[in-house]
Formats: sequence, C-alpha cells, structure tokens
Amino acid sequence: MFFDFETMRPVTQVFMFLLAGLSIASIISWVMTKVNKQKDYTELKQRINSWWIMIGIFGLALLMGPLVTVLLFAMLSFIALKEYFSMTPTRLVDRRVLFWAYLTIPLQYYWIATGWYGMFIIFIPVYAFLFIPFRMVLAGETKNYLRAVGNIHWGLMLTVFTLSHLAYLVMLPSEGEYQSLTMSGDGAALLLYLVMLTQLNDVAQYVWGKLMGTTPIAPTISPNKTREGLIGGVVTTGILAMILAGLLTPMIWWQGLLVGLGIGIAGFIGDVSLSAIKRDIGIKDSGQLIPGHGGILDRLDSLTFTAPLFFHVMRYFYF
Repeated sequence: MFFDFETMRPVTQVFMFLLAGLSIASIISWVMTKVNKQKDYTELKQRINSWWIMIGIFGLALLMGPLVTVLLFAMLSFIALKEYFSMTPTRLVDRRVLFWAYLTIPLQYYWIATGWYGMFIIFIPVYAFLFIPFRMVLAGETKNYLRAVGNIHWGLMLTVFTLSHLAYLVMLPSEGEYQSLTMSGDGAALLLYLVMLTQLNDVAQYVWGKLMGTTPIAPTISPNKTREGLIGGVVTTGILAMILAGLLTPMIWWQGLLVGLGIGIAGFIGDVSLSAIKRDIGIKDSGQLIPGHGGILDRLDSLTFTAPLFFHVMRYFYF
C-alpha cells in the first residue's frame, strides 16, 4: 500500500523547505566552527547531524507508504518503552509482566494497520489496564504493588498509547478495510503538520527563552523553562500552524491558529512531564541513542501530549 502521488505533493513541498532549512543550519554551523575555533561546537554539530538522520528516516517511511510509517512508530514505541523501563525502578518479580507490556505494542499497531478504531482507542486504557494488574497479582508480591502497577500503566500510556496516535493519523482519511493499493496522502500531511509544529515549538520555546526569558515557570522541574519562552514559543507555533493549515490540513487559517496554540501548550506540558519523571529518578536524559539529543523519549516527550490532542480534534471535526 502506498500514498497517492498527487495528494502527497504538499508533503513533498514542505519537506523541501525543511531540507533547505537544515542545509542552511549545517552551513552556519560549519562557518561558526571556522570563525571561532576556540569554542566547542560539538553538541551543535551532533544535533544537526541527528536531525538529518531523523528527517531522512521519517521522510523515507512516508515515501514507502502508510504501513511502513505505522511500523516505524511501532519501533519507536518499543524503543521508548524500553528506555522508560530502563530508567524507572521495576520490581524483580514483575520482570515477566513486562513481556505482556511489550506485547501490547504489536497488538496496538495491528489495530491501526487494519483501521480498527474501536479496539485502538480502548485496548490499552481498558484491556491492558485490567490484565496487567491481574498478571501482577498472580506473582503474589504485595510490597510496592501500587507503585509498580502505576509505573507500568504510565509507561504504556506514555510510550505506546499516546504515540500510536501519530501512526493512526496516516489512516484517518479512510477507516476500515483497505482494498486499494493507494491511499490519500492527506493523513501523511496531517502527520507531517503535527510532528513539524511540535518539534519547532520546542525549538521556538528554547530560542525565545534564551533571548527574553527571565521568569522561570517550573524552577524545580526545568529551571531553563521561562514564561517568556513559553509564550513566545506558543505564539510562534500558532502563527506557523495558521500559515500551513491550508496546505497540509482541511482547516482554515483561524482554526489552524487555535490548533497551533493548543499544540504549543500541550507540547510544553509533555516536555515538563517527562522532565519531572527524570528529576524524580535523578537522571538528565532518558538514553543516549540520539547524539546531541539524548534518548528517543527526550525527543518525543512533547509529542506524547500533542499527538492525542491533535488526532482527536482532526477525527472529530474533519473525519
């Protein structure tokens, strides 16, 4: 199954702009290293190189069709859940239970690949929610049971359920059985719209915070987050969402603006929520998989909150 070429044209156009922007960033980074050789720009170069790889993998998955895109996000959920369990305390007796937690990933993404929305939306919040505690009770260990069951459920919701909404975006235009070899690229456009705005929101909040930030918004969780950075990032994301709404979504400009503001706020909440987890555990990054960025969860934290918000707005009002 592939995306229809004609409906993928807006996605291709936006990708060209992204690659052009990344090329400019690479050139600027190279010039900075030549002009100021005393300063270490290793992390900046690592971040830019990682962005080339991430955008390349994402673009290739979209090019190869919706099922490959769904598979990509299934793999990301697996890595994210593995990072989550690696950094959070897990009881030894629950190690066998983790098998069932990992098993939810292929099942959840199977519901998406087949377009079974009803099972997709209740499988983890209902069936996994009921089964995991039952399996833990069979182990017979009650010490720290409440903390353990809450930890596993939170991990599943954060890394599997919320992120799986990204994959379902590509299936939105036509639910149910897919008989044709081609699908509308409208879902791919929605996915690109959300991912691009969420990631640019992170960058915008960081830049505005560096330029104008004076008032910490959550000093005990993320000292570098400021009110000025949050406001600047949310407004910037809203404007970009408004500009791109007509190209990548069925929304008109003012609807895009409202959704963009929501993405900006939800992205901030997702970011500080994962920061709170890491503060509680006493670590800086969820992993070291992505040079310059940390782990998969460090890069996807904002999307864990923006994905369900955007998905349900799109499905309720437009599909």
